[in-house]
Amino acid sequence: MRKVYLDHIAATPLHPEALETMLPYLKENFGNPQSLHSAGQQAQQAMEEARENVARLIHAQAAEIFFTSSGSESNNFAVKGLALAQKSQGKHIVLSSIEHQSVLHSAKSLEKFGYTVSLVPVDKFGRVAPEDVRKAITSDTVLVSVMLANSEVGTIQPVKEIAEACREQEVLFHTDAVAAVGSIPVDVTELGVDALSLAGNQFYGPKGSAALFVKKGTRILPFIDGGIQEGGRRAGTEDVAAIVGLGKAAEIARRDWKKRQDKVLPLRDRLIEELPQRVEHVFFTGHPETRLPHHASFCIEFIEGEAMLLNLDMQGISASSGSACTSRALKASHVLLAMGIDHALAQGSLVFSLVEDTTAEDIEYFLEVFPPIIERLRKMSPLYTQYLEEKKK
Repeated sequence: MRKVYLDHIAATPLHPEALETMLPYLKENFGNPQSLHSAGQQAQQAMEEARENVARLIHAQAAEIFFTSSGSESNNFAVKGLALAQKSQGKHIVLSSIEHQSVLHSAKSLEKFGYTVSLVPVDKFGRVAPEDVRKAITSDTVLVSVMLANSEVGTIQPVKEIAEACREQEVLFHTDAVAAVGSIPVDVTELGVDALSLAGNQFYGPKGSAALFVKKGTRILPFIDGGIQEGGRRAGTEDVAAIVGLGKAAEIARRDWKKRQDKVLPLRDRLIEELPQRVEHVFFTGHPETRLPHHASFCIEFIEGEAMLLNLDMQGISASSGSACTSRALKASHVLLAMGIDHALAQGSLVFSLVEDTTAEDIEYFLEVFPPIIERLRKMSPLYTQYLEEKKK
């Protein structure tokens, strides 16, 4: 059976060059970076080289990069650390309604400490209007967090304009760029952000490798206490191998992003254009143009996403329904609901994400296999039966 993996928004394969760079730090170069002996200093040097590579990828300074274990940790670090550090100035946080759960739940946890949270709506494409963010900011606002790109619908946000609105009112701005960094060019100086989250498993780095950019001079409280690692901002023995792999993946992404984009764009467009021609009642989600180059997302009417995923898997095809953190929750995506999509339709979401190794044959195989699956599932769908009966009237 042919194997086709189209769920790279959840995880990309580890790049061979990144793996090769990691191996010595999983075997003979096992020193602790905090040790003063040569083995420790060798690990420390490798880690700092990785920090430089990550900084170059987003046009930051190395001292502004703090390593974490995941995008979710980076988001927790940013939202809680920035908000708590500014609590003397206010206790109000502004988020978009489609943020990742790690941002939404971090803000919600701060409500226990007297913080209030405002959610800014999105339009039918999942886009946040900078003016809505500006209106939501009050004299008590200390932090705004709006993602750079959404992993479920692929829409890229006007982050630069939102950051400008925040600067005008002297409010800190964080962006969750986990779905974007490594796939599109990201320049923290051009965007004007105070903090930015990224994760290596989105651009051919190892799982468990991530970072948070914090603009020089920005006050942030440590997320994990107990040690001097990461400038005292994140205690705990560093995962040197993962960090080295992240650094190498960042170096490669900076080198190859254009080649990758040129490879996936026509394949993504083929999916977007052809799927509605092969299957009826298919609704494209997200912005048609301002979206991630490797991302295509849809809602298939009358069928639940989980049923489609299981049937696709039996044909060797891996895809996603919703984000990696909610796809097992068996409920409609908060992102799709915030976009005004009907709850029943939102249950039938499908997300496809490609990499440079994805082939035209992979896409054609999916387009060939998928229609019979939908036909079979709709025959078992009471919603589809009801639709047909009403259509006859």
